[in-house]
Amino acid sequence: MSNYKKYGVPFYGAAFVPRNAFGSEHKHEEEEEDDYVLFCGGGGEGRSGIPNALVISSFDRASDTLDDQPVSQLGTDDNIPYRMAVHPGGEGVICSLPKSCRWFEWETTTNENVSTLSLKQSEKVLYQLEHIGQQLAVTFSHDGSLLALGGEDGKLRAFKWPSMESLVDVPDAHTSIKNLDFSPDGKFLVSVGSGGPGRVWDLSSSTFKASLPKEKDEVFGFCRFSQNHVNDQVLYVTAMRDRGGSIVKWNTTTWKRISSKHIVRDPISAFDVSDDGKFLAIGTAEGDVFILNAISMKVHTAVKKAHLGLVTALAFSHDSRALASASWDSSGRVTQIKETKKNRLNIWIILFIILLAAALYYAKTEGLLL
Repeated sequence: MSNYKKYGVPFYGAAFVPRNAFGSEHKHEEEEEDDYVLFCGGGGEGRSGIPNALVISSFDRASDTLDDQPVSQLGTDDNIPYRMAVHPGGEGVICSLPKSCRWFEWETTTNENVSTLSLKQSEKVLYQLEHIGQQLAVTFSHDGSLLALGGEDGKLRAFKWPSMESLVDVPDAHTSIKNLDFSPDGKFLVSVGSGGPGRVWDLSSSTFKASLPKEKDEVFGFCRFSQNHVNDQVLYVTAMRDRGGSIVKWNTTTWKRISSKHIVRDPISAFDVSDDGKFLAIGTAEGDVFILNAISMKVHTAVKKAHLGLVTALAFSHDSRALASASWDSSGRVTQIKETKKNRLNIWIILFIILLAAALYYAKTEGLLL
């Protein structure tokens, strides 16, 4: 499969590279067709022979092809980049390593008018994030002005970026933090973790805002803000119960549940929402990937056995027309989102019925029917 490749590194993160990562002085020659996709992961400490690395690959939309070989690969020695967040403004990438977080910057080289993108470790040291232990969640706000991190130890941190002025510092937000997300307007931060409900934090006052209670035997996994078809903010939280994985939708004014939809039998291991709010995506422990219509919650695209192992990360492209997925089986995949033809077919059926009814009516009035 041309859109599925193995790179020899167990992946735990995936993201599309912002177009502005090239900088204004470098023009991406095939801007409309090519995407750069960043994966991160590795084999951890020891002499397993499996590298720890940040891997950049190129995806060509016209041929639906992910490169066989990485465009570039940056090793991180014995430190596995377990989580990462790409700055939306193209400034760089922050990676969560076993004990600290490290900042990497984009580097562009041009040879014979062809620009190639790579990463380099920045000279900038994030002293506030040194020796803080493993972070299980790292994310930037939509405009890149805020940064949040959630630790394996349950500590929640949020900062202004790039000043690193502290906004939130809660030692025991959860037993262990699983996932974080900023609201599109940057006013709220939601966290979910092991044990207890989800929590909403008001960033204007740096205080706890609301609780997102669980029902029965639910276990929350991921959280993502979005905007619905009338541009109102909504919040999605994935939940596991004995019958499988569900997506719970929340009102972001009252913080009450709007709905809950059972999606899959298998555990949900990855989740993302497209920037335009039209699609949701889930990855499962069995390696399946599903893209859902956000309004109907029906499956738009299903890729069974998209990966041979558990899906560890999902990321929509910035134009919401492609989805990158990664797995600990060392594979990356890009799935393009095709426009459904069902609505067009339905229109033709409706037109046919109208024409048929008109013909029957005409025949009846003209006495052609008995």
